[in-house]
Amino acid sequence: MKDQTTTIQEIKDKVAKFVDERDWNRFHSPKNLAMSIAIEAGELMEIFQWLTQEEAWDINNSEEAIHLREELSDVIIYCMSLANQLDIDISSSIEDKIRKNAIKYPVKKYKLGE
Repeated sequence: MKDQTTTIQEIKDKVAKFVDERDWNRFHSPKNLAMSIAIEAGELMEIFQWLTQEEAWDINNSEEAIHLREELSDVIIYCMSLANQLDIDISSSIEDKIRKNAIKYPVKKYKLGE
């Protein structure tokens, strides 16, 4: 799978299949999934906790690169699971949120040098 060729739906389906095969839907309530997202996000933040800005930007060249990708994937997988459980169309949700953010944060007000 590559970002350039994989749809969000394909990822959601892969996550759903993984969860279904293990009968984990019984544990995947919206509350539990939201908590799991926060827990995994905390593990992701822990990787960066004591790094300098330079070290953080260079993380892909460090021994922590694989760990970083794993924790980021955990966050995304739980997000996909929550979207699956609540039948949320992620693409539409992102599009709506970006549209709202464009109104809330207009380019002319926030772009440097404008």
